[in-house]
Formats: sequence, C-alpha cells, structure tokens
Amino acid sequence: MFKKVETEWELTMFNSIWTTVWKEKGYELEYAEQALERYVAISPEGQYVGTSEIKAYTPGVSIIDSVAPFHNHPKIAADPAQVAEIDKIAVIKQYRGHPITDLLSSAVFSAETHQFRYFISLLEPVFYRALRITFHVPMEKAGEKTFYKGDYVIPVIFDMERMYSNKEQYEWLAYPDSHRIGSGITTT
Repeated sequence: MFKKVETEWELTMFNSIWTTVWKEKGYELEYAEQALERYVAISPEGQYVGTSEIKAYTPGVSIIDSVAPFHNHPKIAADPAQVAEIDKIAVIKQYRGHPITDLLSSAVFSAETHQFRYFISLLEPVFYRALRITFHVPMEKAGEKTFYKGDYVIPVIFDMERMYSNKEQYEWLAYPDSHRIGSGITTT
C-alpha cells in the first residue's frame, strides 16, 4: 500500500527512510526544497518502509540536467510541462521486494493525476535492470552510466502515459483503495 505524505509526522518518516537508505548505500544526501508530492510505502503490518518523491522539472535549470542532458532529449524538449522528476525511491533493507510495486504504483498514480507523460530519473544500474526485466516498466536510457553522489547511475526516461493508459498490462499496479489493476480487477 502507498500513501501520500500529508502530515509533519509522515514527512519525518519519509525523511527518516530515504536518508537511512542513502547513508547505507554511501550516497550524498540531497534534500529537495520543493516537491510536488511525496509518497510512503506501508507494509501490511503498518510499518512505513519506502519512499518516492515527485519533483517539478525545469529544463536546463533542474539539477538533474547537470548529470544528464534530459532537456536535449526530443521527448522532453517537445513539451517539458508534461515532465516531472522522480527521486528518492528507497526501501528499508529488511523490506526490499514488495514495496517496490507500491512505489511504482504511486508513481503511475501521480503521473496520471497530474497528466505527466514522462518521469525522468537517475537509477542505480541494478534497480534499472529490475524495473526493466521484472516489472516491464517502459523506459529508455537518456545517456551513459555516470558516477554521481556516491554511485553509478543511469539517466532514464519513464513513459508514464503508456503505463496509466494501459493499466491492465501491469499486474503489479494498484491504486489507493483498489485491487490490483493489472489482474483485470478495476479500482473500487
């Protein structure tokens, strides 16, 4: 299950989770001044176990463009207003696995809610491979693997519109207060 961060306590939990994961992996911490939305993944036992953050994207100004030239990619340049950045995808070590589907679902839900066509991100290579092979997330590389803030990352463009327009193709997809959408069961 995932939930939008709406209270100070939830924001504290959000920050605690992603900073714990970043420190564990040896990444430099980078706090966002502004976020469009933040989400937490919650275990069946009610534990807050994962995070994702959706941020506005401004071509040539957003920090992510200093790592990879997203603003030069034809899909991004065509209509930057339909692009957002997804960041701080993190899951506490002992819970890795299922919460990823909740965080992916939160991303698709947010993109559909705001009508974003694409999300851009910097992904750890192993996570990139898992998203591509295990979850069949439609995405493309937007540059070469680069060292950034403590690890190698792959700049990626996620085709969010393709996912929210074809929900039935993603068996892991679930929106709030719904059953799995990809299984043929619709939201309630």
